[in-house]
Amino acid sequence: MLQYALRRILMIVPLLFLVSLGVFALVLMIPGDPAITIAGENATEEQIEATRERLGLNDPVLVQYVAWAGSAVQGDLGTSLFSNESVSGAILARFPVTIALTVAAMLVALLIAVPAGIVAAVHRGRWPDRAATLFASVGISLPNFWVGILLIIAFALMFPIFPAVGYTPLSEGVGAWAHNLVLPGLTLGTAAAAEITRQLRGSLHDVMQQDFIRTARANGLRGSTVIAKHGLKNAAVPVVTVIGFQIGFLLGGSVIVERVFGLPGLGDLAIRAVLQRDIPMIQGIVVVTAVVVMLVNLAVDLSYGYLNPKVRQA
Repeated sequence: MLQYALRRILMIVPLLFLVSLGVFALVLMIPGDPAITIAGENATEEQIEATRERLGLNDPVLVQYVAWAGSAVQGDLGTSLFSNESVSGAILARFPVTIALTVAAMLVALLIAVPAGIVAAVHRGRWPDRAATLFASVGISLPNFWVGILLIIAFALMFPIFPAVGYTPLSEGVGAWAHNLVLPGLTLGTAAAAEITRQLRGSLHDVMQQDFIRTARANGLRGSTVIAKHGLKNAAVPVVTVIGFQIGFLLGGSVIVERVFGLPGLGDLAIRAVLQRDIPMIQGIVVVTAVVVMLVNLAVDLSYGYLNPKVRQA
């Protein structure tokens, strides 16, 4: 298991290099000149050139990349071109909000999807199965901002149970913090719940048709025991894969949800950075998000080794 984990960890290194190279190249392809944006439209050519020189934009692209990547490895993602604040500091200040939203959304997804998927698989072809299938189809189809608007209308305006916008830091109380995350978590987690429900339903149904399940039942084990001890673990590998993918989608979807609910997370920071063409901030946000997704995928790979020993022996 240790060798399997080390192999997976070492695979992250070339991936990080490719991600950093891709991010750096894509940002340079964004139309416009940041030097003109910073110096102002009425700036003279001399002022624009001085700004470009100060930012290092006149250096060869390879030199710019090496300087940026070297600093990033040491935890220095540069300085914002507009606010002059540390990119690392700005991301660190907003990152907990995005992570809290993502965790809340995944918690909502699992609380809905696991029981719904199990019930649908056990009662295949009956009304619980049809209800779960309908939920999965509708949940995947609805855009996040539609779900958010509907929830705000229902539970913040018609029945003022939850706040429509705003965020309460965890330091001000767990109750208030969780209360503010209910609607955003439901909004972001609906599509993930639908996808996990569909995957768990199909995977568990296939497992329940296997011979070892029939043997367990023939030995007198109760249905709930068969599902808990034999069904879920064998059905979990494809479901864990979907969960890993969904975490990446949740991080991306948080951009829209944070705007809808006025959450001060990375989404708002990313949109502002793109509009201002704040290159260091864009690069920092994308790299940090990519690292988080890689770590999630690493955790998923390691869980494969636990759930299926054949994987780590390959």
